[in-house]
Amino acid sequence: MSFYTGYCRVYQLMFKLVSPLLPWREPEIIEGPGCLLELPTKLASRGIANVLVVTDKGLIALGLMTPLLEALTKHGITHVVYDETVPNPTIGNIEAALKLYHSNQCQAIIAFGGGSPIDCAKGVGARVARPRKSVASMKGVLKVLHRLPLLVAIPTTAGTGSEATLAAVISNPETHEKYPINDHSLIPHMAVLDPNLTLKLPKQITATTGMDALTHAVEAYIGRSNTKETEHDAIEATRIIMQDLLAVYADGSDVVRRGNMLKVAYLAGKAFTRAYVGYVHAIAHTLGGFYGVPHGLANSVILPHMLTYFGSSAEKRLADLARKSGAVATELNDADAAKAFITRIRAMNKSMAIPEAISGIKPEDIPLMVERAFSEANPLYPVPRILDRRELTEVFGIISARSKA
Repeated sequence: MSFYTGYCRVYQLMFKLVSPLLPWREPEIIEGPGCLLELPTKLASRGIANVLVVTDKGLIALGLMTPLLEALTKHGITHVVYDETVPNPTIGNIEAALKLYHSNQCQAIIAFGGGSPIDCAKGVGARVARPRKSVASMKGVLKVLHRLPLLVAIPTTAGTGSEATLAAVISNPETHEKYPINDHSLIPHMAVLDPNLTLKLPKQITATTGMDALTHAVEAYIGRSNTKETEHDAIEATRIIMQDLLAVYADGSDVVRRGNMLKVAYLAGKAFTRAYVGYVHAIAHTLGGFYGVPHGLANSVILPHMLTYFGSSAEKRLADLARKSGAVATELNDADAAKAFITRIRAMNKSMAIPEAISGIKPEDIPLMVERAFSEANPLYPVPRILDRRELTEVFGIISARSKA
């Protein structure tokens, strides 16, 4: 073990030991078909009279939010909508939404959409809580440490798990940087899991967000900072994904399976917010920052490559997850079970038209992307094996379409 690897492991161990003492909470859950319209009553009961809704123009065009806005008005709750959120939300998005929050004297924030609106809303909440701190200065771990206004997350995709996590991932388009803000105060106070909102998801979004949730579950489980609860959540999430994702990809109108996938995203989000993620996410964040690659797509592509690259260092835990979730036969030994699980992930990707590589990666960008992925992952993420810059460069080569030519 090198000195640097030892330093990383000590750092991770200290976080694991301190973790039970930190102010963890779980969101209040509202779930089931049509449960969206229960939210205004709950807000009114808390004395909330004015809210900021953070979303994007695509969701506005679909009209998914109209019933909620009408119900808010019916309950006497004034609302203002910020709909400029872009994929991989930016500092500019947060600052613009923050102005609306203050100018309309809002008391709460509702995030309506996929991971991008939810992350944007978390960023707004962090700026409300810490008005003298910039978004960039809250990058990293435990840089907010103040109570946010009431934050409600309403996911319209089933994958990011942002409704359960302490993370907000923000982009700076000027520097092509994409980084997480991690703080317990960012965990939403309420999460609305209404499968009706996901019934019209395009097949490709269903596929990549579902595999995003699988990535959360897998990276959490094979890492070194698990608890009994995170293991249970990761196993259950993996079991349901293997059971339902291809079916809901084929038939998006299946409201029961849509509900199952929303619950999966929540469980996997709970798992990784306590047990952390790994290099798949660190690399995916750089691809999002440099090229705008959607996060779910990046994770979907990288996951099987990264698991293969880890080799024997992840084999035992990966096999354990595969067997306990029912993804592979229980009689397989560790090596065969891990290999079979990776093979099954690749087959799922292929069945859902997810590519094997990321196209458009420029060789001249790789050194800086490696540096950013290295800095995000190390020393915090409790991965099966600590990778150095040379190894991360190899991984970027593997996921690049150039290496497939």
